[in-house]
Amino acid sequence: MGKLIGREREIDELNRCYTSDRAEFVIVTGRRRIGKTFLVNSVYADQYAFYYTGGHNLTTTQQLHKFSLALRQYGYKPTAATTAANWFEAFEALQELLQGIASKDGKRKIIFIDEMPWIDAAKSDFVEALEYFWNSWGALQDDVMLIASGSATSWMNDKLVANKGGLHARITKQIVLEPFSLKEVEEYLTCAGAHWDRFQIAQTYMVLGGVPFYLSLLDTSKSFAQNVDELFFSRNASLRLEFGELYHALFSNAQLYVAIVEALARKRKGLTRAEIAENTKIKSSALTQYLNNLEKCGFIECYQQYGKKVRGLTYRLIDFYTLFYFKYIANNRDMDPKWWSNNMLSASVSAWQGFSFELLCLVHLPQIKDALGISGIASSVSQWKNETSQIDLIIDRADRIVNLCEMKFSNAPFEITKAYAERLRNRMADFCVATKCKKGISNTFVTTYGVKQGKHSSIVNNQVLLDDLFN
Repeated sequence: MGKLIGREREIDELNRCYTSDRAEFVIVTGRRRIGKTFLVNSVYADQYAFYYTGGHNLTTTQQLHKFSLALRQYGYKPTAATTAANWFEAFEALQELLQGIASKDGKRKIIFIDEMPWIDAAKSDFVEALEYFWNSWGALQDDVMLIASGSATSWMNDKLVANKGGLHARITKQIVLEPFSLKEVEEYLTCAGAHWDRFQIAQTYMVLGGVPFYLSLLDTSKSFAQNVDELFFSRNASLRLEFGELYHALFSNAQLYVAIVEALARKRKGLTRAEIAENTKIKSSALTQYLNNLEKCGFIECYQQYGKKVRGLTYRLIDFYTLFYFKYIANNRDMDPKWWSNNMLSASVSAWQGFSFELLCLVHLPQIKDALGISGIASSVSQWKNETSQIDLIIDRADRIVNLCEMKFSNAPFEITKAYAERLRNRMADFCVATKCKKGISNTFVTTYGVKQGKHSSIVNNQVLLDDLFN
């Protein structure tokens, strides 16, 4: 097993549960390919009293057969049928297995059930059997620690966290795995033997995001551009095919979720709820659930418009892989296996880099606040637009300063021309008039290599560099 990168907070949370003096029911959630199984196995792989992983698209009979086989592998000796007839019998057998393991001071009996949503086939009674097992026995055992994991975050939330039946309030800890930060991606690539500078690492993040599995596919002996060709444009490219599995593995009615993210991919600045409904023709009653599920899984995020509490909320697609897929893969009929290398200097790619860098900044907001020295000041984040201008990141601070953030991706210090400086002044004036803002305004630039000193650079009040995003 490879080295576990990052995840210090999550490891601490698991260890606190392990050393507690009560039964623990822990759930680990996060999008597909984010490293849930790897995390738990890295911490507890040699300590399981029982481990089972659900199989995708298996029938209840097939799941029960595999579960019963796993029980025997961990030492269970059935007295009758070798395969449980239903999930109540399966969990009764699990209880017998655990009761046969001698208790030891300071040692937990760890049960890890991975990909739990896949086990819960229609009319399987899996959740009901799990409820009975935990309430009638598991929750009463101070040395038992049940860890459940699954990529279908909506299922994990609805059936476990927000359960209205026997599992109500039974979850003792929920651990949500987020994508790696830039700092963690840098550490991962360094451990993998990459000798890339931070510019290339940022480019990589803008395509793959911080998803560990996608990063594991990189050939660190090659450049960023060569890897993009190999992973997306070569014959049978692995990440060209990934999209077909990604949403279908997470959601029932996957085509409706894909319709939402496709609509958002066409409008990089985001859409309101009404605009999403108009674009997808999904009924309002169902749309709420779909948007909530996508947000819980980390594919979209909702942004507030400056000065508005609820009205004008904008949903934005924040999954880098999905954005790249719809931009360059979904409708690309060019069979050039070196497409990226041959087009990386094009106007299209340059524009894409600009948008993706904005998103890179938005998902590293804590690092931006820290670089500005305002991490300890209460603040709210929003966006703003009118007919002629748009500001994608506004930090409204409790000390009566508003940072209007401009995010620019370039391979050299960014130069502010006379015309650009005038546009910034007009935008600031438009913002103040439209919002009736009476606070101090700070023009803040987040760039790769900083703003080039020149005649018009004085309009910039604060700067954040790409290096700051790696903190």
